[in-house]
Amino acid sequence: MTDGRCMSWFGMALAIAVAALVGFLAQPGPVLAADSKPADAKPAAKVSYYRDVRPILQEQCQGCHQPAKRSGEYVMTPFASLLKGGESNSAAIVPGKPADSYLLNQISPAKGKAEMPKGKSPLAATQIDLIRRWIAEGAVDDTPASASVTFDAAHPPIYHLPPVLTSLDYSPDGSLLAVSGYHEVLLWKADGSALVDRLVGLSERIQSLAFSPDGQKLAVAGGSPARLGEIQVWDVAKRKLLLSVPMTYDTLYGVSWSPDGTRIAFGCADNSVRAIDAKSGAQILFQGAHNDWVLGTVFSKDASHLVSVSRDRSMKLIEVATQRFVDNITSITPGALKGGLASVDRSPKGDEVVVGGADGVPKIYHIYRPPGKSRQIGDDDNFIRGFEGMPGRIYAVEYSRDGGRIVAGSSSQGTGEIRVYNADNAQLVSKFQGQPGPIYTARFSPDGHQVAAAGFSGKVLLMDAATGKLVKEFTPVPLAGDVTAKK
Repeated sequence: MTDGRCMSWFGMALAIAVAALVGFLAQPGPVLAADSKPADAKPAAKVSYYRDVRPILQEQCQGCHQPAKRSGEYVMTPFASLLKGGESNSAAIVPGKPADSYLLNQISPAKGKAEMPKGKSPLAATQIDLIRRWIAEGAVDDTPASASVTFDAAHPPIYHLPPVLTSLDYSPDGSLLAVSGYHEVLLWKADGSALVDRLVGLSERIQSLAFSPDGQKLAVAGGSPARLGEIQVWDVAKRKLLLSVPMTYDTLYGVSWSPDGTRIAFGCADNSVRAIDAKSGAQILFQGAHNDWVLGTVFSKDASHLVSVSRDRSMKLIEVATQRFVDNITSITPGALKGGLASVDRSPKGDEVVVGGADGVPKIYHIYRPPGKSRQIGDDDNFIRGFEGMPGRIYAVEYSRDGGRIVAGSSSQGTGEIRVYNADNAQLVSKFQGQPGPIYTARFSPDGHQVAAAGFSGKVLLMDAATGKLVKEFTPVPLAGDVTAKK
């Protein structure tokens, strides 16, 4: 067949195909108006307060508008107060009337700016639209009965059993002992003789707490699992919540202060290390070098660097000013560490840190790589000394105020153990054995004479640091029916 004949057959086929397509497009069909919908289209689902609106308010607004921090006299946590409004005397939410709802006016940007959230970027347009639709649909509260209980200073948690205690800390002057609870931090006299006050906040779980170097403030890391992380900063003398900073979508860990008290660092379940300005709450550091939850942080002596430990078996060094990952302090040899790291503390004497984790062996490291030593696969050049291994996993380590000793708490086979070591020569000073359940937290008193520890049992143990003798134990939370509980 010649090329000309091939082209004629191709042209005929193309003409037939075009004609068929034109005929198909010309067939009559249903004509739809521009705004019409198919007959089987389902109406958009109603906006849920509990699933859709509440998470937005929790993340963006409730930190400044809660019982412990009533900015503008507006409290958004109880539903009735959310509708009512604050000092403006205007109804925050008028069911069915978005235009009359003062809250919507405050969060809607004008010329790119919105009155609320104060000091933050405006809410996303989709978030504002969700709130507008919810109001227009009647502003219905669909919170499940099981989730409708709220806690505040006037309605503190009621305990029927002691909760697991994850963190405690002595005030620098030795007068107070702060203990984690459910939705609260409990302030006790340091000798365990009396409950002084209860600092009730939003976070269900309190994972870590620390007094500021001057003792005037208390930083608290926690949150609501799988929903929200929160950093709280309290004025200790006034019992007043100064900051409530939402962060990530899970609980926060390992809170620590810079030596000058201007910055607060913490670890996150999204594998990041972060730090905020202690006065404003603004984030000043983000580092994502870890690949598992970050459980502990501590600043270098001059606050130029931050050390973090993680479930990923590493201890990392971060430069604060640049937010740059600098080095792995621990060995990076695969298998050198037998599990994750849970706790870290810096020596008051200088830039050495003690770390504890899954292998049960407290270890001391230089923060900075020794001069002339470059990173090599297999090296452990920052390592200074290890201590006698403890049973099970170590969850808590701390230096005494003079840097001469360390305390460590661990758990194995359903029992806990507390040990005090000499930091300089690794000799065992004392130990306390037989505590039911894990020990999750342990702290020296400022004078170094006592150790306070707590964990799964829900009791605080006060022991003599030199002998390991138990001085006192007490349940820090008021149990139901206890008439001595402070209101």
